Amino acid sequence: MGTLDKVRSTLRKPVKYTQAVLRWKRFNFGEAPPIFANSKPKSGSHLLLQIMQGVCQVAPYTYVESDPIRTVKATGGRNTADSILTTMKAIPTGAIGWGYVDPTPENVAYLCQPGRINYFTYRDPRDLLVSHVYYATSMHEGHGMNKLYNSLTDFNERLKIAITGIDRDGMYMVNISQRYDGVFEWLKQPHTLCLRFEDMIDDQDNTLRLILGEFDKAGYKLPISEDSALSSLREAIQPTKSHTFRKGRTGSWKDHFTEVHKDLFKQVAGDLVVRLGYEKDNNW
Repeated sequence: MGTLDKVRSTLRKPVKYTQAVLRWKRFNFGEAPPIFANSKPKSGSHLLLQIMQGVCQVAPYTYVESDPIRTVKATGGRNTADSILTTMKAIPTGAIGWGYVDPTPENVAYLCQPGRINYFTYRDPRDLLVSHVYYATSMHEGHGMNKLYNSLTDFNERLKIAITGIDRDGMYMVNISQRYDGVFEWLKQPHTLCLRFEDMIDDQDNTLRLILGEFDKAGYKLPISEDSALSSLREAIQPTKSHTFRKGRTGSWKDHFTEVHKDLFKQVAGDLVVRLGYEKDNNW
């Protein structure tokens, strides 16, 4: 991080807090329910983040935290369960936290308490794989798979590794079936609103209404009308401003999966896309 970026990072929170004080004409921001915006990596987290920035315009929140809380570090390896929970508990009152955390008993117990709001986004595993390969190969040089992917001949070979995972020569990455174990656990949680990335793109207004509906469930009445709130959330969505934005559309896996990839996916993951509701059967 350069000097200018460090200065911006240092000033961001007090500036955002001051803006919130002026906007909401208050110094106390403990009235609205705590929010954590959680996501499967490469599954719409930055779209959800923009929606959360819109939430700061419709309810008295100070700001959205600038950095995500991660289970897997950006450079590889895992954060400890204690450090993840401690970091979540340290989110300031009135700030919206976000990240990529697993449904461990400790995380579920903390995030899914009554009176809190917990969102979780996921997407079609096939689209996740395509997004992951592009990101790790071309957009994030520090990614743990960057060197390996760039040593392979083409996208097809990289996609095969992404499907099967890897465990050799000191490199480890779970396969696509294992990636989704946590998704099913979040789907079981009654105090978590699970959102499909596809619905956030293709059925946006209904999805935004579901997001706003969580405030009622938490016992909090928004200070503005639903129509005004919807308008603010729509205005906040600007996908091209995300540094990870590539195409922002659904179903692009069809442009990349060959019959070999389809067969390999089914061997590794079985009927995963059927269980997630993306296909009626496994004859895709």
